[in-house]
Amino acid sequence: MNERQRARRPGGRSARVGAQVHQAVTDLISERGYGNFTVGEVATRAGVADSSVYRRWGSLENLLSDVALTRLNAQSPMPDTGSVAGDLRTYAAQVAREITGPDGLAVVRLAVALSADGQGPQARDGLLAERTRQMQSMLDRAAERGEQPPDVLDVLDHILAPMYIRVLFGMELTPDYVDGLVDRLL
Repeated sequence: MNERQRARRPGGRSARVGAQVHQAVTDLISERGYGNFTVGEVATRAGVADSSVYRRWGSLENLLSDVALTRLNAQSPMPDTGSVAGDLRTYAAQVAREITGPDGLAVVRLAVALSADGQGPQARDGLLAERTRQMQSMLDRAAERGEQPPDVLDVLDHILAPMYIRVLFGMELTPDYVDGLVDRLL
């Protein structure tokens, strides 16, 4: 095996370019906010040609939707602790870590901005459908164990929404606060 083969990353060039472009978008949103940069600036930041971005995503709006959906759908695998209370606490703690992490606020702001934009409702609906499906599978497991889990929309309204609002307004998410949300719902 030569030196060049060892240096390759798993997933190949396409995966590497996608990751670089996604990170460039996230960084630009953190620095400048939504709508304050171009495809050319994303491409420059990512170290790729504009044509690569257009060929893969077609437009800045498609790219932004892809970043939001990819980042938010990749978050928080559904826990299986053996109880609905344990599952909800673990899940809420995972979401809190992600949305308060280095890129969390930028991704949340992107999702909010897209909701008001032309492609936003489609991105928002896709994200909500996937999150609802994931949460419902966790709640269905609890019901199969004989527990009485809350409704999926109650989880969204009473656990996730308050956390996202706090992050958007720059308020702290402490572990006690997050556990309190779960306690109040249950």
